[in-house]
Amino acid sequence: MAQAHAHSGQQHPIRLYLVVWGLLFVLSTFSYLVDYLGIQGYPRWTLIIVFMMLKAGLIVAIFMHMAWERLALVYAILLPPLLVLVFVAMMASESHYTIFTRLAFLGGAGP
Repeated sequence: MAQAHAHSGQQHPIRLYLVVWGLLFVLSTFSYLVDYLGIQGYPRWTLIIVFMMLKAGLIVAIFMHMAWERLALVYAILLPPLLVLVFVAMMASESHYTIFTRLAFLGGAGP
């Protein structure tokens, strides 16, 4: 009996997984409704990205058990993608500055 408990590890209630599954279903429904209702422009992409990030966060936290991991491991897994997003935003900002500078000094004519 003692060996069975030693190998079982940490147990989480099935209700938690069912609630998260339900939340994922609701968030997916909301993201499909964005398209069904014909929302366009920045609100469309903002809503889609928000729903996507919420679903990804739930999956990582609950199904990948990150909610119960040590903080160092969470930082090791979540911090690099966050930094990649920051660097991509910085590069996009730099690219806008570069194109506007080229247009201002070289004009709109191509090579």
